[in-house]
Amino acid sequence: MHEEVIMAGTGGQGIMIMGQLLAHAAMTEGRHVVWFPSYGPEARGGTADCTVIISSEEIGSPISANPDTLIGMHKLLFGKFQPSVKAGGLLIVNTSLIDASSLRSDCEVLTVQANTLAVEVGNERAANMVVLGAYAGVTGVVSVETLIRSLPEVLPPHRHKSIPLNEQAIRKGAEIARQR
Repeated sequence: MHEEVIMAGTGGQGIMIMGQLLAHAAMTEGRHVVWFPSYGPEARGGTADCTVIISSEEIGSPISANPDTLIGMHKLLFGKFQPSVKAGGLLIVNTSLIDASSLRSDCEVLTVQANTLAVEVGNERAANMVVLGAYAGVTGVVSVETLIRSLPEVLPPHRHKSIPLNEQAIRKGAEIARQR
């Protein structure tokens, strides 16, 4: 098993914590993992992306030129990374912020109104967890339960009060993935 995923959005959308949570869950499940963040100098609103590579074998490079999956949270970087996804790969698109009319036809597509669904579970800031739950639900790369169990280990202590909300958001995303 070898999965390369790029998560792309803007600062403040929780892109890095999504990547850290996925990486931690994969490590917990006994896989080799690389988490490679990249972001602009702005604290909020600038570019933010990270690469997570999960493998049953040792990983030779933290760089992914042709990822298996792109999780697009904002149009700012989605257009940059979409062409690099492998043919037959997966595009998970936050259609609350990205127009889904110009997606590649040679990839599997999962559209998720992440911001809208996050509001339904209690807070728009949980959009990242909705999409992460959808990713786990559609790929099975890590289990939803492992993601949830990883929350207290990955989130900083001052964010632990948001764990129940994040759990709901992850479950909501996985439910959306199963309904497709």
